[in-house]
Amino acid sequence: MSSPQHPGTWRIGRVAGVDVLIKPSLLVMGAALVVVFAPRYEDRSDTSPYLLAAVFVVALYVSVLIHEIAHVLVARAYRMQVDSVTLHLLGGETLIAGESRTPGQELATSIAGPLASLGIALGAFAVSGSMEISTTSDIIWSIAYVNLIVAAFNMLPGLPLDGGRVFRAIIWKVTGDEERGIRIAAWIGRLAAVGLVGATLVLAGDDARDTTINVLIAAFVAFFLWQGAGDALRNAGHAARVDRLVAREIGFPGATPPPNAAALSADLRGPDLLRAMAARPAEAYALTEADGSVFGVLTSRAVDEAYRASRR
Repeated sequence: MSSPQHPGTWRIGRVAGVDVLIKPSLLVMGAALVVVFAPRYEDRSDTSPYLLAAVFVVALYVSVLIHEIAHVLVARAYRMQVDSVTLHLLGGETLIAGESRTPGQELATSIAGPLASLGIALGAFAVSGSMEISTTSDIIWSIAYVNLIVAAFNMLPGLPLDGGRVFRAIIWKVTGDEERGIRIAAWIGRLAAVGLVGATLVLAGDDARDTTINVLIAAFVAFFLWQGAGDALRNAGHAARVDRLVAREIGFPGATPPPNAAALSADLRGPDLLRAMAARPAEAYALTEADGSVFGVLTSRAVDEAYRASRR
């Protein structure tokens, strides 16, 4: 059934308390993968090779879902709001509201997915290695191999990949500057996009058909990487400006709040401050200390002006 909150997606259920959505492109890619992998299973079993390829593709998508759920579980452990998991043409995406509050939180949330894929790969290799050679062991081995590739590719240190977020967290920790980490990781992501196409051309074989297919796939993935890195660069400044918003610094100490004003903690900052204001829209708020005493007043206009001033 189509999801009204996420146009262009279908909701297929909930896992770990989060909506699982798919985009129509996932089905297109699934059909293409069945056609590509079916010849591998010809003459291997009395079962239709297309059915065996379909089993492999479904198992692959389950692996991608597990990868994303790993992100969900770690984000939830840090009390971050997770809106949904979407499976699409190039894999999956976990929609987490807001940004990580610390480099350690960013690193743990980001690396969880690749570690889950690596765990699936190692487990599947162990299972296939303990079996006699058969169609079943071949499917399990293929699942292991693909998950190993997914883990390795996702750990490339460039945004929008998980490895880019890990690298961003490291730069953030070392320099104390989150924006610098985003920009460096985003440019590495763009270099990875160019390098992917270049490596595909350099390693091309003599088979023109295979070369054309590989180059087209590499170009498509490179486009995704380049676009994602570009989005990260555009959002880097915005994220840094939002992080500099601190209720205590923007508010008016000692001012008397208007009657029935919603109360906000004076210690709120960055995305947490904006989410708290969005949950209770108002022109003015009462800023309170941890003991419940009134610190002062925060106005929506003051927050807007502080954000605009940070752009200069």
